[in-house]
Amino acid sequence: MSAERPFSRHLSELVSELARRDAGAPAVLDGSLTLSYAELEQRIDAVAGGLRALGVQWGSTVGLLCTNRWEWLAAAIGAQRVGARVAAFNTFAKAWDLEYMLSHSDTEVLICVAGFRARDYRETLRELVPELASPQWSSERFPMLRHVVVVGEAPELPGVVTLADVMAAAEPLEPVPVSAADDAFILYTSGSSARPKAVPMQHYGAIENGFSIGERMGLTREDRVFVSVPLFWAYGAVNALPATFTHGATLVLQAAFEPRAALDLIEQHRCTAIYTLPNMTGALLAAEGFAPARVASLRTGLMLGTEAEIRRTLEELGVPKICNIYGGTENYGNCCVTPSDWPDERRLTSQGLPLPGVRLRIADPASGELLPTGAVGEIQVSGYLARGYLGDESGASATAFGADGWYRSGDLGSLDEEGGLHFHSRATEMIKTGGINVAPREVEEFLALHPAIENVAVVGVPDERLAEVVVAFVVARPGEDPSEAELRSYCADRIAGFKVPARIHVIPELPATDTGKLARRALVELDQTQSRSTA
Repeated sequence: MSAERPFSRHLSELVSELARRDAGAPAVLDGSLTLSYAELEQRIDAVAGGLRALGVQWGSTVGLLCTNRWEWLAAAIGAQRVGARVAAFNTFAKAWDLEYMLSHSDTEVLICVAGFRARDYRETLRELVPELASPQWSSERFPMLRHVVVVGEAPELPGVVTLADVMAAAEPLEPVPVSAADDAFILYTSGSSARPKAVPMQHYGAIENGFSIGERMGLTREDRVFVSVPLFWAYGAVNALPATFTHGATLVLQAAFEPRAALDLIEQHRCTAIYTLPNMTGALLAAEGFAPARVASLRTGLMLGTEAEIRRTLEELGVPKICNIYGGTENYGNCCVTPSDWPDERRLTSQGLPLPGVRLRIADPASGELLPTGAVGEIQVSGYLARGYLGDESGASATAFGADGWYRSGDLGSLDEEGGLHFHSRATEMIKTGGINVAPREVEEFLALHPAIENVAVVGVPDERLAEVVVAFVVARPGEDPSEAELRSYCADRIAGFKVPARIHVIPELPATDTGKLARRALVELDQTQSRSTA
């Protein structure tokens, strides 16, 4: 049964529509806090008015470095309400990552949590923006940055204000001529380039594609959707968020995934839908205190993975209507979703039909010639797509987004007689570890900065728990003898944790093919040989 399709095509207007239609319905459950759609609307208004007082307006960029909590929603949608776009930053980011994203996005106001797990972002801010030691400041490194706002306790930095203070100083809002075609988010995703690519996501695409995703899951106003996958991912920002809100359902947030606490939340709030990944499903099943009765309320959700991994979610975790998916950031998180009412075997073995407004075709990767039903080739997508990469100097936009309106995914798959997609493998060197994309070149570029390293190569190696792990091979400069522990510590202190190599091998030279290219397959085999010898 289809839900009532919302009228709004802008995320801030969508919340307003729901606040009028279902004012008292729960929009967000965040810990012990429940916010109705009307209460969320009030907080969004307060953030919008406060940002307007800071000079944020149509065309501004607000950077958001925040865990899954109501403030993420209020900050993002509040910024969008005054016409700004939101650059959503990865909370695993460290100084090296954040410096690039702040500069690349031209962020004018940064909203960030004070810390996350062992990370103290105030220390990172002191390093990147030392001018914050003064109440009146301007940044030499980030000339566009004018304000830094911390979510939570009062900061120790004189140049920083709190989100609560911003909301308290809100100006009355005047109508802003926002458009469905405005950029809602700038999402940073790893790709073939050495640095993350900036992908613009427009409001209408997020809402329309998100509504279709929710329809495939069978969401209704009564559903409670458990979301511990980060909202800064496409899986969160332009998938879980619009799929839930376009159906008037409830987001149940976990700041960051932790299996025992996740079980508590699912059980306490009787969650009916879940966004999961293979490593998350495995962690839930292995968590102390797991019992099928604790997750018996789960009915539907989204999952990517192999047939065995999805079967495990369906049968062992007990999500009978779990949906198989395919997609990426460039196509609004998902372009294919299996309907929740398909037979189990069909959902296990296919990624589903294209969503409404989406078309797929399969092409020969070398010639570009279109291939017939059943043939394996590159998956190409048309319909809800990003409009290229922002600030792209690598030429990646021209390569990925053709003038014919089709996105070249670099993934391999086939179409069946009914038009359903069957994903086969990635044609690129991308590493997917625990559901997160890591570009080898990005890690290679970082490790090359170490003074003891002359050459470096990074590969993805199969892993039972995370699907793949990042493994690095380095050649030391003459006279240098860096240890694996030293190099891993160097990485752990400076780059996001999911990019830190699980293993770093110091070798005399990097292997090459007969044509002189890096022999990545040989590196994978070398890692596996050395791992067996030390087991």
